Amino acid sequence: MLYAIKFVLFAGLTLLLSLATVVLGVWDRNGKLAYQVNRCWTWFVLRFGGISIKVDGLDNIKADQAYIFMVNHQSNIDIPVLIEALHAFQLRWIAKRELLWVPGIGQALWATRHVIVARGDRKDAMTSLKRAQNLLNAGISVVVFPEGTRSADGNLLPFKKGGFLLAVKTRTPVVAITINGSHKLLPRGRLRVRPGTVEVSISAPITTTNHRPGSVRAISRQVEQIIADKLRPAGQALEVARETAVGLSA
Repeated sequence: MLYAIKFVLFAGLTLLLSLATVVLGVWDRNGKLAYQVNRCWTWFVLRFGGISIKVDGLDNIKADQAYIFMVNHQSNIDIPVLIEALHAFQLRWIAKRELLWVPGIGQALWATRHVIVARGDRKDAMTSLKRAQNLLNAGISVVVFPEGTRSADGNLLPFKKGGFLLAVKTRTPVVAITINGSHKLLPRGRLRVRPGTVEVSISAPITTTNHRPGSVRAISRQVEQIIADKLRPAGQALEVARETAVGLSA
């Protein structure tokens, strides 16, 4: 019964915030005001779900610098977790075009000026690269899930090169971020969130100033190794989440 009440409240709040996001997005060139609404939605998502966040390595990055954050992808809650963990940053995602048709999510993606990509369309990919560069020039950081999709078991999938090519072409520092624990709180295919703690580990930036497009694979391997070294087995991450949960759920 309590879960049903929470769900209804959350659905109503999501609708209201989605409408606010769309209204702001009409006049908001870079989506910065709309993003503030997204932050509010994120705060409620995490509290309704009873999810707390433990962040390590924030001192490695500067809030006045734009980065390309490369993050492993375990769960749908990774996005609100990152918005909360990197609260000092304006973040935009590289997202597939199909998400524009999802009610609520599609409107938020448009209004907040995320980078929408049509998979397999080379011309659109080049246009998306320009949009991403404009965001970076405006001091807005870009988040990339180099695996391209959520992992079904929490383990790393092969990395795709698109985000690394963006980093090299725009000469933007790359920051590897490792998420532990989100897979067991909301695995792929599951709708109900378990309460617990998600750990976010932020590594030192990797400069791309002296790199060329031909060295994309080397940077990709470096980031993949950093994330792999900090990624714990899914079962172990769950135990940590259970032990450190702070009980935010009602």
